[in-house]
Amino acid sequence: MNDPIGDMLTRIRNGQMRGKSVVETPASKLRGWVLDVLADEGYIRGYEAKDGKDGHPAFDISLKYYEGDAVIREVKRVSKPGRRVYMAVNDLPSVRQGLGVSIVSTSKGVMSDANARAANVGGEVLCTVF
Repeated sequence: MNDPIGDMLTRIRNGQMRGKSVVETPASKLRGWVLDVLADEGYIRGYEAKDGKDGHPAFDISLKYYEGDAVIREVKRVSKPGRRVYMAVNDLPSVRQGLGVSIVSTSKGVMSDANARAANVGGEVLCTVF
């Protein structure tokens, strides 16, 4: 697999289109950090680590719905393996006039764009969520 974050976001997107309550994705530290940001911002209910079907570690992601509609309306991968996108703190994108969130990998960890601005750090923009 070339793009593990893109794979996880696609699993979330597909699970919400099918109306699933839980989706499974292989576990890694970076995926866990991105899921922490999604949970802190209220886009997912949470996640828990477990052993997958093949014995490898995995995460069960509990998806969140409001009045029957998925909370995540749109999720886009910004920085891809073929084209990394780095931005300074002043250039961090505002998603839908601040209604959405950009997930940024900084030297101080993976955080939302608002937290990155507060910490005055830029970094690699992993994805945007609305």
